[in-house]
Amino acid sequence: MIAAIALVIGVLLGIIFRPTVPLWLEPYLPIAVVAALDAVFGGVRARLDGIFVAKVFVVSFVSNVLVAALIVFMGDKLGVGGQLSTAVVVVLGIRIFGNAAAIRRHLFRA
Repeated sequence: MIAAIALVIGVLLGIIFRPTVPLWLEPYLPIAVVAALDAVFGGVRARLDGIFVAKVFVVSFVSNVLVAALIVFMGDKLGVGGQLSTAVVVVLGIRIFGNAAAIRRHLFRA
């Protein structure tokens, strides 16, 4: 739950302060956000399942963001950045929806 609360606080701070993103970082930011959301949903699911470990969450969060950004970076260098970005979003989206479904089943017993 701490991760979800931190996510909400982070979004609110972003809306209030409107930080600027360097031009070179713009292609990687959306992918990093999706990767971070995957880790957050996974952490919430683990918490509800009673198997949450903070160390695993932090490692998952950081590694998801770094690996996703690295894949997009390599795609840009190879000239296929758009295709790899789409692939990363699809894979992480499937994981996010899988975790969301598990959370929903746990909360609503359905």
